[in-house]
Amino acid sequence: MNAVVDFYHRVIVEPGKQPLFLLLVSFVVTFLFIRLSVRMIRAGVSWWPGNVAAGGTHIHHVVFGIVFMCIAGVGAFTPAAGRSPWWDLLGALFGVGIALVLDEFALVLHLQDVYWSEEGRVSVDAVVLGVAVTGLLVLGSLPFGVNGLDSGHRTALWDYVASLVLNILLVVITFLKGKLRLGTIGLLLPFLALIGAIRLARPGSPWARWRYRGGSHKASRAQGRAVRHDQRWIHRKDRIFDLIAGRPDAR
Repeated sequence: MNAVVDFYHRVIVEPGKQPLFLLLVSFVVTFLFIRLSVRMIRAGVSWWPGNVAAGGTHIHHVVFGIVFMCIAGVGAFTPAAGRSPWWDLLGALFGVGIALVLDEFALVLHLQDVYWSEEGRVSVDAVVLGVAVTGLLVLGSLPFGVNGLDSGHRTALWDYVASLVLNILLVVITFLKGKLRLGTIGLLLPFLALIGAIRLARPGSPWARWRYRGGSHKASRAQGRAVRHDQRWIHRKDRIFDLIAGRPDAR
């Protein structure tokens, strides 16, 4: 136990990552709890509290998430915010808010309740991506792979600028190729952005529309690769998401 405590203090507390770590923990725990809650409500479990309503209006949990994020965001700019334990508490509260908002991201995106539909799966994608990015930040990754800069040396400055421009270009190309998850993780791990920028674009992406003529060899290869990728991974991802978040109403 002492070894775990020492490791936590050395890796999390000393570098000042505890608020971010608590944000990540509260994010994951809140998402798992809210998914358990909605699945219990969906199953009609009599002893589980039902949906929150006011005047006959169902209050979606994204509303509570927005409120928690606003409180934590405003609180972060108060004089006491930079001191413990307030900074830690605000980080945890913000993590709760993020989980509640992203769990209903599909509702915000479509402006209708698609929670248990196939379209609602984009919410789980958003949560998984959010957890991955936050986890990488906790581990010490910084956007665009820049982990420090000695501004006193002109060479270091130009290395920084060149690295930043190159990494931004790779991320933009990856996004244009329709690889949103890879591009987002590539913000923190530039090597993945490089892979996304080199590989063929997804059919229908801006890059494919601009660069691959209809019926061309590249267009055919991109279509074939997308089909093989979806056949290989979509069903596996669906099974994992079903286990975590519940099965959609129709598939």
